[in-house]
Amino acid sequence: MIDAAERARVQRGCTRFVGHPPQPIAERLRAIAHACGEDERADRYGGGELLASFEATIAALLGKEAAVFMPSGTMAQQIALRVHADARRRATVALHPQSHLLLSEAGAIEALHGLRAIPVGDRNRLFTQADLEAIAEPVGAVLFELPERNIGGALRPWDDLLAMTAWAREAGAAAHLDGARLWESQPYYGASYAELSAPFDTAYVSFYKILNAVAGAALAGPKAIIDQARLWQWRHGGRLVAQYPMIVSAREGLKTYLPRIPRYVERARAIARAIGSFDAVTVTPNPPPTNMLHAFVRGDFDRLDAAAMRVAEETGIWLVGAFARGDIPDRQMFELSCGDGSLEISDDDVRDWFERLLRYARVQERA
Repeated sequence: MIDAAERARVQRGCTRFVGHPPQPIAERLRAIAHACGEDERADRYGGGELLASFEATIAALLGKEAAVFMPSGTMAQQIALRVHADARRRATVALHPQSHLLLSEAGAIEALHGLRAIPVGDRNRLFTQADLEAIAEPVGAVLFELPERNIGGALRPWDDLLAMTAWAREAGAAAHLDGARLWESQPYYGASYAELSAPFDTAYVSFYKILNAVAGAALAGPKAIIDQARLWQWRHGGRLVAQYPMIVSAREGLKTYLPRIPRYVERARAIARAIGSFDAVTVTPNPPPTNMLHAFVRGDFDRLDAAAMRVAEETGIWLVGAFARGDIPDRQMFELSCGDGSLEISDDDVRDWFERLLRYARVQERA
C-alpha cells in the first residue's frame, strides 16, 4: 500500500499532467493579483460590486434570473434542496445511488436539513424515467447530475433529459441540476449553457474543477429562490467576510478555460482509444462524452498501484494518480480528467505509459 506522502513525493517529481498542472501558491496568488482591476475592491459579507457583478454574469450565462456565489457546492446543493423541500412540504430527494450527496457529505442533507434521500436505479448506470416512475411516494426534488461523475461522466440523450424533468414537474417535484461539471458537458449537447440549464428549476455549477479557481460554486434560479438561498447561506456560516480570491480566480477561469473545453474532450476521446487498445483495459463511457473517463484494468490492486507510481517516476507523467478497487475483484478502476496538461501528452506517450504499467504489474495481454 502506497501512503499519501509517497504518492505526493512522486507527483512533485512529475513534469507533465493529464489535468491542469499544479501551481505553487505564490504563482497562483500573483495571477489573481494580476487579474484584479486597479480600482476593484473586495467583497464584504456577501455585498460589493465585485461579487454582484460576478453573480450577474453567472445568472446570465445560465439563463437564470439570479445567482448566488457560495464557498462550496456541498453548501449550495444542500441549500437548494432544502428550499425546494420547504416550498413543497416534501422532504424527499430522488437522486443517483452514487450521487455526491450520498457518498461524500456524511449524511448532511438528513443531519442538517431533515431531508431523506431516495436512491434511484442501478448504481452503475444512469437512472431512467421508468426508475423515477417506480418511486412509490411523493418526491420534493429530483437531482440530475450532468455528467454523472461516479459512473465515468455519463450523459443522457437530450430528449430523455427533457422528458424526465417534465415528469418531475408533473409529479410536483423540483428538477435540480448538479452541474459540478456542467461546463464539460456542453460539447456533447452542442447547446448554450442557458439552454442546458433551462429544464431545471435551479442549477449549481463549480468553479474549482475544470475552471481551476481557488474554490467556490454558484447556485442559480428564480430570484425568490436565490433570496431564500442567501438566507440559508448565512445560516450555514457561508457568508464569509470576503471571498475575492475565489471570485477573481473563478472569473478568470471562465475566460481562460471555458473556450478550451472542447479540446479537452477531444483529448479524452483520443486517450480512451489509446488505452482501450489494451485487452486488459476497459473504458467507460466509451467514447467519453466529456473530458473525463473511468477505466478498469485487469490485475492485482497493489501491483497496479505500485506500478503506476513507478511509471510516473520513470516518465515524469502523472497520468494515473491512484487506483480504486473495482466491484469485480480483479478489475481496478482509475479516473482520468483532461485539462491543459493533456494537450502536452501524445497518444504515443499514453500507450507507452500503459505498456509499462501492465508489464510492471505483470498483467498479461490476452492472445
